[in-house]
Amino acid sequence: MDTFMQAAIEEARQGLEEGGIPIGSVLVHNGVILGRGHNRRVQKGSAILHGEMDALENAGRQPASVYRESVLYTTLSPCSMCSGAILLYGIPRVIIGENSTFKGEEDFLRSRGVHVELLQSEECIDLMCRFINEKPKLWNEDIGV
Repeated sequence: MDTFMQAAIEEARQGLEEGGIPIGSVLVHNGVILGRGHNRRVQKGSAILHGEMDALENAGRQPASVYRESVLYTTLSPCSMCSGAILLYGIPRVIIGENSTFKGEEDFLRSRGVHVELLQSEECIDLMCRFINEKPKLWNEDIGV
């Protein structure tokens, strides 16, 4: 497993340990993690702190040129909100741990020129399946159902 995806999985596990939703993400520029994050909607009482948004926030303000050379790793297919942020900042490549539990806006990202790579990691799938089975109400809240 890629070390950057492993870092995103570590973030997802941390979120689960904190009582949140196990989705993690890292923003990588030139082989260096600029920002790490995990879904913290529960922990922070936030409407928007999905894993990708948390990673972007934790990366801090960056010049547009940095985003255009970065890769976003996420354990789960990005939703509409997170895909919008990817497009807004011009992040050209997204590596997704899995999309069998939730398929986000991958086709939309591709249609806008983003290179999307899907790993279908058993580790990511197992983490989400266990969570969804244990806390379906919280999961449905997170995806707007």
